[in-house]
Amino acid sequence: MKLGMVTYNLGRDWDLETLITQCEKTGFTGVELRTTHAHGVEVALNSVERVEVKRRFADSAVELVGLGSAFEYDAVDPQELRSHIDGTKEYVRLARDLGVGGVKVRPNKVHLDKGIPLEQTLEQIGVSLRECGEFARDLGVQIRLEVHGRTTSEPANIRKILDYANHDNVFVCWNSNATDLVDGSIDGSFAALQEAIALVHITELWSDYPWKRLFTLLRQSGYAGYCLAEIAESPDPLRLMRYYRALWQALAEG
Repeated sequence: MKLGMVTYNLGRDWDLETLITQCEKTGFTGVELRTTHAHGVEVALNSVERVEVKRRFADSAVELVGLGSAFEYDAVDPQELRSHIDGTKEYVRLARDLGVGGVKVRPNKVHLDKGIPLEQTLEQIGVSLRECGEFARDLGVQIRLEVHGRTTSEPANIRKILDYANHDNVFVCWNSNATDLVDGSIDGSFAALQEAIALVHITELWSDYPWKRLFTLLRQSGYAGYCLAEIAESPDPLRLMRYYRALWQALAEG
């Protein structure tokens, strides 16, 4: 397994050069770029700029692992839903141009308060993912569904979404949530999603989440991809990243 970072909080205000330099200095070998943040890797980039971003990563010790979008597919309004699907496709095109393996999307909410049954929303998300997954497969890009959102972050609901999607190019981004635990164990949740895990987000390694068990399960499953730190900003980021890497090595490689 390899260690990288998500630019959701830590790194959100770094330009691309700073981001790559900080990762190289601290041994973080991959990044998932969160859209709308200071590095500016967005669909507005023209063809020349896309080539330059791809070249900059290729010339570095850091891999551009994925693009982290906030597209979601639960919207009640059909036009809003369509905008998220079409937006996903634009970021898939960007990923293709940058040589990126996948685009992260997410479920985020349900609408029980509007009288819409949970199952209906899960099915809508799954059907939307199928369309995105089919489109992305033709461009060599994975769709990675983050285990995210109130109610939707429950692994049993993610499993239902995947079953509704029923597509071999729709994967899971494990998100290390408290909702993974059932009777204090993540084993059942992991087993339900294991075959679809293509990326892993990890949070604060000092927390009581069962990190060693997660890393053991990942190794046993044959996972050889990235564990991406999704952690808060720090006034001393290099020191934080060095400590984080040391703790990750102790937990993940032990």
